Parts: sequence; C-alpha cells; structure tokens
Amino acid sequence: MDETHDGKDPGKGGLTRRQFIASMGTAAAVAAASGKVSAQTVRDGELLPADKLARAVLTVNGRRFNLLVEPRWSLLYVLRERLGLMGTKPGCERGECGACTVLIDGVPRYACMTLAVEAEGKEVTSVEGLMRGDELGPVQQAFLEEDAFQCGYCTPGQIMAAEGLLRTRPNPTIAEIQRGMSGNLCRCGAYTHIFKAVKRAGELKNRKGGTS
Repeated sequence: MDETHDGKDPGKGGLTRRQFIASMGTAAAVAAASGKVSAQTVRDGELLPADKLARAVLTVNGRRFNLLVEPRWSLLYVLRERLGLMGTKPGCERGECGACTVLIDGVPRYACMTLAVEAEGKEVTSVEGLMRGDELGPVQQAFLEEDAFQCGYCTPGQIMAAEGLLRTRPNPTIAEIQRGMSGNLCRCGAYTHIFKAVKRAGELKNRKGGTS
C-alpha cells in the first residue's frame, strides 16, 4: 500500500500513520530509559514499601508489645505468628466467616481485615484475654456448659462476638443474639446451642457483676 494513503501526505509536511507510531515508540523508549515515565507519579519516600519493617506498639490482653511489623501484615498474622496467640483462627481471611474475631476497644472486629498498624493505640482482646489464669471466663464457661460447638474451629470467634455483644447488651433477647452473632459462621450448624450459650453467658456475667 502507498504510504500516502496511510496518513498525511509527506509532501505536505505531515507524518504518515506508520511514521507517527514509530516516532511515539522511540519517544517512549527514551522516556523509560531516562526514568521519566509520566505514569510514575509517586515520589520516592512517599509510601513505605510493603516489605519494610515499621515500629508498632500494640496492647493485647492488657500487655504492651513493641514490635517491628510490615505495614501489610494483618492483626491476625501478628497475633498468631509474632505473639504466639493461636486462639484467634484464620478462616476465610476475607471478612466473611468471623473465625478471627477479636475485640478492639471492646468492639468485635475481624482480625484478618484489620492491619496490625491500625490497632496501635487501641486495646486488643483475643480469646486468651478472657481467662483469669486457668479459669474460664463467663462466655467460655457458657459455651462449655451448653455444648455450643462441634469441631470447635469457629468457637474462639463465636466467643469473642458474644463477649462484644454482652458488653453492650447485658440481657439480650434471642433476636438480639441472633443479630449480634450473624457475622460468625458455624459450618457444623451448632447455632441453637450457640444462642443458648450466649444467653447463659449473660446470666453468668451478671452474676459476677458484668466482668469477663
């Protein structure tokens, strides 16, 4: 094909389409080689690389921990792999099952969806933090009494969700319990026993003056 049919007529001072594309390719190569590609909009030092360690101070179960963490690490990962608190369970790891539920300033949160650095300056409570030495907390005791588990994998998250609910609703109705526990899944289907356990836990906590 005649190049003059593929773009402007070179004789009239224009570029053919082929020449234009070739020139743009050359310009892009020069820009890339010089490190001035326009898509690079973030200046060096503006963002902390994901694999660079940063200092973080976390308060977990009443203890203060000075840690070096990567900004991308989840609270779930830090609790298990850096602090050895294995009660908090990884499940779906995308905020759907509730197995990793902990309390942050008394509010149930998914640890898999919370960055460790987000928890700095806050009080984190895991299932281990509900015990008093070797003594089970009221919610843990209630789950034991009501046989509110089968395989037990989701149980720590269920217990933490129940603990958070009871801190705001000391005497919840069944409807409130169902709503409050709706973010925690049990693949074994032990919901009837779980709801009874939450009700029983409220009674135990009230008997002990509302303590965990």
